[in-house]
Amino acid sequence: MQSDLESVIDDAWQRAQNVPGYIGEREFRALCLLAAGAPGQGLIVEIGSFKGKSTIGLATVAAHYGLGPVVSIDPHTAPSVTDPMLGSQTSSFDDFMANLRRAKIEQHVEVHREQSSDVAATWNHRPIRLLWIDGDHTYTGAKLDFDLFSPYLADGAIIAFHDTLFAFEGPIRVFVEEVLRSDRFGPAAFFHSIAWAQYRPKDGARFRAERERLARPAAKLIPFVTGDRRLKGLRKLRFKVRRVLVPHKVLSPAEWNANVAPLLG
Repeated sequence: MQSDLESVIDDAWQRAQNVPGYIGEREFRALCLLAAGAPGQGLIVEIGSFKGKSTIGLATVAAHYGLGPVVSIDPHTAPSVTDPMLGSQTSSFDDFMANLRRAKIEQHVEVHREQSSDVAATWNHRPIRLLWIDGDHTYTGAKLDFDLFSPYLADGAIIAFHDTLFAFEGPIRVFVEEVLRSDRFGPAAFFHSIAWAQYRPKDGARFRAERERLARPAAKLIPFVTGDRRLKGLRKLRFKVRRVLVPHKVLSPAEWNANVAPLLG
């Protein structure tokens, strides 16, 4: 891990902190950590950009370390179930582009104002080092994004899902069923509501026990959010109790260096 990462993340947060969005500071810093710490080769791909808060973080890290452009995929249409802050706006695109320009990071972002399925159709096998899935949070939508882009993960790449510990079926179910219970993946964890794992198709099986220890408490959240039902009353309280039992501490760069980086290779 780069010795100056803390200052790079600080710089990214300064650029992005006033941009409207659904990612808080702890998760923002965790995402930047994953972007810098992913040892695989290839591009950083973001599915779901809204007004550019996470995009600015990813692009700041990518620009500083020479990781190439961040591929941003979002149709920027409204209304959207996961983007209620658009209000009466018909699109988040103008704000998105203005925020990139304000952060002086526009030239480091490859913008696709399209559905992820349309981008995948012309992807041309470019390898991915970090796949950040934060688009359609339904099970069908999250599973489609996973199915479309996970085949392009480079060995050692990191895949990450947003909002896995909130009341959405897609992110948590896809992460548990397709990632934690697959020997194609190795080290894995939750950082607040971000769930991530490393793509290890050659030796993921040796991390099976660790993944299963994480999958057991995480899987108990799925029945509460199946069908994206609203949580209320006693069900909401039970969900919160179950969620506390899922380890989800956000690591600092120093803690990542000491405890995670050696596992990633």
